[in-house]
Amino acid sequence: MASDQTDFLEEQELSERQAPLAEKLRPRSLRELRGQDKLVSSNSLLCKMLESNDYHSFILWGPPGTGKTTIARIIEHASPHRFVQFSAVLSSISDVKAVMKDADYAHRRQNQRTIIFIDEIHRFNKSQQDAFLPYVESGAVILIGATTENPSFEVIPALLSRCHVFVLEMLGEEDLKAILSRGVDELGLERDGDVIGWLATQSGGDARRALNQLELLEPWLREDPHPAIKELAAVLEKKTMFYDKDREEHYNLISALHKSLRGSDPQAGLYWLARMLEAGEDPRYVVRRLIRFASEDVGLADPQALVLAIAVKDTVLFLGMPEANNALAQLVVYLATAPKSNSLYTAYSAAAEDARSTSHYGVPLHIRNAPTKLMKELDYGKDYQYDHDSEQHYSYQRYFPEQMQDKEYYKPGKFGFEKEIEKRLQWWLKLRREQGK
Repeated sequence: MASDQTDFLEEQELSERQAPLAEKLRPRSLRELRGQDKLVSSNSLLCKMLESNDYHSFILWGPPGTGKTTIARIIEHASPHRFVQFSAVLSSISDVKAVMKDADYAHRRQNQRTIIFIDEIHRFNKSQQDAFLPYVESGAVILIGATTENPSFEVIPALLSRCHVFVLEMLGEEDLKAILSRGVDELGLERDGDVIGWLATQSGGDARRALNQLELLEPWLREDPHPAIKELAAVLEKKTMFYDKDREEHYNLISALHKSLRGSDPQAGLYWLARMLEAGEDPRYVVRRLIRFASEDVGLADPQALVLAIAVKDTVLFLGMPEANNALAQLVVYLATAPKSNSLYTAYSAAAEDARSTSHYGVPLHIRNAPTKLMKELDYGKDYQYDHDSEQHYSYQRYFPEQMQDKEYYKPGKFGFEKEIEKRLQWWLKLRREQGK
């Protein structure tokens, strides 16, 4: 028996020695968790749950390597409740149902609740998420989900409404430096502030990534404790950019690009464009959004904006990437520095609202099409005045439905070409008043 105990302890010690550095340094309490001060403050809801062992279902939402799994592990060791961990990548619906059945039995027969931790909960489909609902409602299950994606989009509303959402922030460089310093000590390496600072800077707020890269560089750092940063960069080669083509970060970056252009900042516009293109974004998506911008935010203040946007679209389709990146950059700078107007956007929105509420109004007879004898007999097109026959090529007529008053949807802005449009509108208004007399 003593021999078996010794073998077990030796295997456990060997397992700990072979664990990745990030696992070895995983915090054992909320006090050790760095970079989440608001979340783990003494008066926070999460701390109160741990202190009282009174847990409610919640979701941990944040970037990779910020402490989501760590918080679940801390709860696992601190709570008297049964604890079951799922990986949404590896678990099937049958696995979910089996665990729910066990949890329900423990709750009904033993009055014991089960904490279910689901890593990457956004990867569970709707039917898998639905399977949790009755057990969360009955109290048999306390659900803890972890996700890097916005739960508003990835978790079904019925489940999300029963969970509090804790938001974890990307780790700052000072926190990462402290974590990396611990990692250097754990590996028995000599500290180098430049190396630690560089790893902290390029790890994207991800503690696990920072420690994994430190561990990867360990052999080089043992040979040369103070290497040139460019040598380490060559070892790691080109790092993966932090970007997600079809989830929240995708929309965050295109929003940043759009708003930089609206704010007439070509420098920031170029930066966000590069962030997207260098991460592998489809340039066709980018140019579609820039075409929309040309009509929504520039509009008739500079009609050439839309012309250039369409030309860049053709360039993207003809050249492809990376050759089309300069054309996209040209468009970004042009749009950022163009005069801005949302007059068309505002005008169409107002017209669309009226159109939806008055779609039953008929077209006035005098501007209806009259291709047949019957239509003409029904007065289609009667009394229509052909503007080109008028002296100024303008003859005032009412074009709105009879049940509506004339509306003024489009009001030109004060900048760019819209100043010329305003002059034209005023000229036609003058003619209308003269003809009205």
